[in-house]
Amino acid sequence: MKKIALAEVQTAVPFISDVKTLRDRARRHIEQGPVSETYGGDVARTIEILQTVLATELVCVLRYTQHAIVATGLASEGAKAEFRQHAQEEHEHAMAAAERINQLGGTPNFDPKGLAARSASEYGAAGSLLDMIKENLVAERIAIDHYRELARYFGDNDPTTRVMIEGFLAVEEDHASDMVDLLATHGPGA
Repeated sequence: MKKIALAEVQTAVPFISDVKTLRDRARRHIEQGPVSETYGGDVARTIEILQTVLATELVCVLRYTQHAIVATGLASEGAKAEFRQHAQEEHEHAMAAAERINQLGGTPNFDPKGLAARSASEYGAAGSLLDMIKENLVAERIAIDHYRELARYFGDNDPTTRVMIEGFLAVEEDHASDMVDLLATHGPGA
């Protein structure tokens, strides 16, 4: 087995810029905050995408909140509690997306006008508890596919946004799993 000298490893894989270069770059364009020369993404496009994420999460907050309030029936209390918890978690996602938009120099769009059109998921107006569960499962599946695409899109060009989206994705997958469990509990033959 050949031993590799430390000097060979250090020159074979570039790790980080020298400190002087880092300091010089940090002083240029300080008005751009966290968006430095090494940001690999398209800031305007990232903000545009995050506006759709924000809208999607807000629509989900509204849908889950509505369902948590209007679900009826003796067996609905567990589902209502799940809907309330999901609404809170979707709200946290919305706030994180809004904060990221702000960090990148954008203004988060909370305007209710056009909210549904900006969202990847739909609001829906289910009547029965079973229909609510199905609507929420469909919405979660949409978010899962959308966020998987976005995680790949951001990749190494914007690891901060990618990691945030990956965090959302993990929660959305958990939400979908919860809806499958509720479907099994409240669905036909339950």
